[in-house]
Amino acid sequence: MKAVAYRTPGPIDRPDALIDLDLPAPQPGRRDLLVRVRAISVNPVDAKVRASAQPAADLPGGARVLGWDAVGTVEAVGAQAQGFAVGDRVWYAGAIQRPGANSELHAVDARIVSHAPARLSDAQAAALPLTAITAWELLFDRLGVPLTAQRDGGQGQRLLIVGGAGGVGSILIQLARRLTGLQVIATASRAETRDWCLQLGAHSVIDHRQPLADALKAAGFDGVDLVASLTHTDKHYPQIVQALHPQGKLALIDDPATLDAMPLKTKALSLHWEFMFARPLYDTPDVAEQGRLLAEVARLADAGQIQSTMTEHFGTINAANLKKAHAFVEGGAARGKGVLEGFGA
Repeated sequence: MKAVAYRTPGPIDRPDALIDLDLPAPQPGRRDLLVRVRAISVNPVDAKVRASAQPAADLPGGARVLGWDAVGTVEAVGAQAQGFAVGDRVWYAGAIQRPGANSELHAVDARIVSHAPARLSDAQAAALPLTAITAWELLFDRLGVPLTAQRDGGQGQRLLIVGGAGGVGSILIQLARRLTGLQVIATASRAETRDWCLQLGAHSVIDHRQPLADALKAAGFDGVDLVASLTHTDKHYPQIVQALHPQGKLALIDDPATLDAMPLKTKALSLHWEFMFARPLYDTPDVAEQGRLLAEVARLADAGQIQSTMTEHFGTINAANLKKAHAFVEGGAARGKGVLEGFGA
């Protein structure tokens, strides 16, 4: 099968940063689905792993296949996999400890898969799984916003999303607006990203090039109750602490070199780290929650309540196009998500 992989970690401008390979098709386990991949997207985790992680010696061809967003069609169903049949169109984000989905065929645990939204094309759908899982878990599991039938969880509270125009921010804004009663304030630094955040449903947008606490005050806010810090947490951390109301909550997804929790003490602030791979990595008892939440996101998409966050289409799935997509992510100014579709002839 066709696949895109790397053998040696390093920067994206190396000629062999990503390479086209022909690899053996994976053999699905008893809980797995074997999926024929039709579309993928690229996330910051792809670039981080490619730049720093040495492939394991026992991988086929000595190479690691990346990719943690996929839409495709079920080709085979493991003996203990439930809820799916051959021919089903599915979407998922996969597991970081297993080979990724930048390949024609991919084996994935059925518990973290759901049927894909019919209203979205393959490319549009591929933009969402990893970021939707991250945003959902951050909002409802880490920050603890109630998910109620009345969609009024967090009523009267303010959520600040630092990095609102990125992949996670773009779907987090939508989920917070559609499923909670929170007042959503996003940060963005350019006219196009500000407009994007407002289009997705943010009540207000502030400029993260300014000190956040000052920008909030200038916009008429005396502070916030919840913060989702999606980028440059180390840079914004003092301002986040200042902006949070006493007993507020901070959740982050990025990788600051250090994070001193002591400044949180006097306000009794709580710190939460979201890592969407944790459930499949440790095979937690609630790992199937990821499949269930993706099914709910698919329902919301089919009802027209959320939109795809796809903003760039890089063409067919091959090394040259994936290198462009990695450079897009690493550029630090991406709006929404970049996708690739099909393996060509």
